[in-house]
Amino acid sequence: MYDHLVPPIVQQLTALEAVLGKAEAHCAEKEIDPAAVLGFRLYPDMLNFTRQVQLTCDFAVRSAYRLSGQEPPATPDTESDFAGLKVRVAKARGQVEGFKPEAFADAAGREITLKMRSGEQTFDGLRYLTHFALPNFYFHATTAFDILRHNGVVLGKRDFLGA
Repeated sequence: MYDHLVPPIVQQLTALEAVLGKAEAHCAEKEIDPAAVLGFRLYPDMLNFTRQVQLTCDFAVRSAYRLSGQEPPATPDTESDFAGLKVRVAKARGQVEGFKPEAFADAAGREITLKMRSGEQTFDGLRYLTHFALPNFYFHATTAFDILRHNGVVLGKRDFLGA
């Protein structure tokens, strides 16, 4: 479970840190108000760029904590600029990197119950990882990336993958 969670999340968060730097440089170079990009959303009913980055971090950290049998820490959503988002991503990456493989020894069978808008949902650890945690993590990471591409930030697949 460690191998399916921690290394891919660390890779993606490392890539996201670099992408945020490129987005910030793009705004400076093109004289674009960073607030315009930070508040941009792909469609009116979708969350904006800042929230997509925050949720990427939340899914990374909360997934690691839940799968290791721990209660995830609360993280306030206070970031209002690229610098703040970079700090949040770096902190999330550090938290996930801090987990050791043995923390996930019983994770596949661990019961995880989430309180959702529609009510409680219970997963075993493997199903939580494969059907909820990673899909949500990648959804928000991809949406953040797509918002930047839509706004002209020059990024490619290698930027997203961190390769």
